Amino acid sequence: PDASHGTHVAGIIGANRNNEIGIKGVADNVSIMAIRAVPDGDERDKDIANAIYYAVDNGAQIINMSFGKSFSPQKEAIDNAVKYAEDKGVLIIHAAGNSSKNIDVKDNYPTKKYLDKDAAAQLWIEVGASNTGLNNEFVGDFSNYGKENVNIFAPGCQILSSTPENKYEAFDGTSMASPVTAGVAALLMSYYPQLSVYQIKDIILNSGKKYLNLEVTEPNTNEDKKRKVAFAKLCA
Repeated sequence: PDASHGTHVAGIIGANRNNEIGIKGVADNVSIMAIRAVPDGDERDKDIANAIYYAVDNGAQIINMSFGKSFSPQKEAIDNAVKYAEDKGVLIIHAAGNSSKNIDVKDNYPTKKYLDKDAAAQLWIEVGASNTGLNNEFVGDFSNYGKENVNIFAPGCQILSSTPENKYEAFDGTSMASPVTAGVAALLMSYYPQLSVYQIKDIILNSGKKYLNLEVTEPNTNEDKKRKVAFAKLCA
């Protein structure tokens, strides 16, 4: 019954940039395919798999996945759907999660790694949430992280976007950072349609700013154990 999360995510990607109302979405000339697959958390794997198939079969070029959980009882079903999307050249962008944990150590599902662990999706970008200002609070204190499994960080703190009933609210979350990244991918695709989806992914990852000497507070749910770490250790 509550559509605020999805409406907020959609606005970040594609809110009208020309009407001077509310916010401007990241991408111009983008169409949003809204697929209702997640209740208020604890989404079923079957529903996510079916949502991916539906998106691909109906022409989606990018799938933004602003959801996740710590347990995946039917992961094989999602793996098969992700492989199907990749075979069709569809880019998946996934929020890393908001549990302040290292997802190199403890998974946040769905994951780009398949069940056999020897293979992983290639058309997949995992996104953590950054804050404003280049200081030790640059990483959102809620954001998951991981040198191996998080590709990039994008703005995810106090992001203003659309909500139902013609309203606007500021939300925190990797759910906000993921559509920022998806919007950039859509912008690149619209301006450079000759590029392959693999090139789009490479452009995003290789043009991201590298902060090699920036020290940040490591996200941790235990306030007493917070410590400073190099930002370069928190994502690829």
